[in-house]
Amino acid sequence: MTVFEAVANSTHRLRAAGIDSAARDARALVAYALGVGPDRIVLLGPDPIDTRAQDQLSGYVERRLQHEPVSKITGLRQFWGRDFHISKAVLDPRPETETVIVEALKYPAKTVLDLGTGCGVLAVTLMMEWPKAEALATDISPAALAVARENAARFDIGDRLSFAQSNWFEGVQGSFDLIVANPPYIAMDEMAGLDRDVRDYDPHIALSPGGDGLDPYRVIAACVRRHLSPDGRLIVEIGYQQAVEVMQLFQNAGLSALRCHADLAGRDRVISARIQ
Repeated sequence: MTVFEAVANSTHRLRAAGIDSAARDARALVAYALGVGPDRIVLLGPDPIDTRAQDQLSGYVERRLQHEPVSKITGLRQFWGRDFHISKAVLDPRPETETVIVEALKYPAKTVLDLGTGCGVLAVTLMMEWPKAEALATDISPAALAVARENAARFDIGDRLSFAQSNWFEGVQGSFDLIVANPPYIAMDEMAGLDRDVRDYDPHIALSPGGDGLDPYRVIAACVRRHLSPDGRLIVEIGYQQAVEVMQLFQNAGLSALRCHADLAGRDRVISARIQ
């Protein structure tokens, strides 16, 4: 079996199972089995694929047939042009979360607080973009913090990025020029309707806080004034139908300069605010 044939066979199996991204996923899984980047598949296409790689590929395809995301199989997710390690302990970062970075980079900061950091994509990305900045990343999950620490080491920024196990602001002291967060925001009654790729493989604690999905924003609204510098900014991701409710919570808490920012799909995705 050649590499091209392995891709074709894998694509057929995935497509027959109703997986829309079958061709892309097949190329990624074949590349992972071969230990090369997906961009090498065309060059290696006529080459034979050895038995070891075939066996590994078969296992990867079986996992994908159960709707396990490719990123959870390979343990890597690209975000802002960089490959981050992920695991079953953390939310699989979505492209729309890059909207937080787009807005944050408009306001260079020296100190950053990343609430509910997960695998650390927000804090790590900002530290990579701002070489003189420092950050504190928090999460309630020790397993998630372990993944975030691995990514900080992966990009050699561990001396500028600290970590704390914390339920939102409970373990946080001091003030910051920028506070970012991508909190769990899916309402409990929406969980059953999520794609299997998400519902079955992302930790539920990172998807939904229960209830109407707004509790993290209520906590942020109540506490952020104690931890945001006078000229600092708060930038949070939201569910695309939550803009009105979140902006109202922040306005009621005395925040100002409220703005809603759309993602590349044109959906409301990020709210930014100041404390004066």
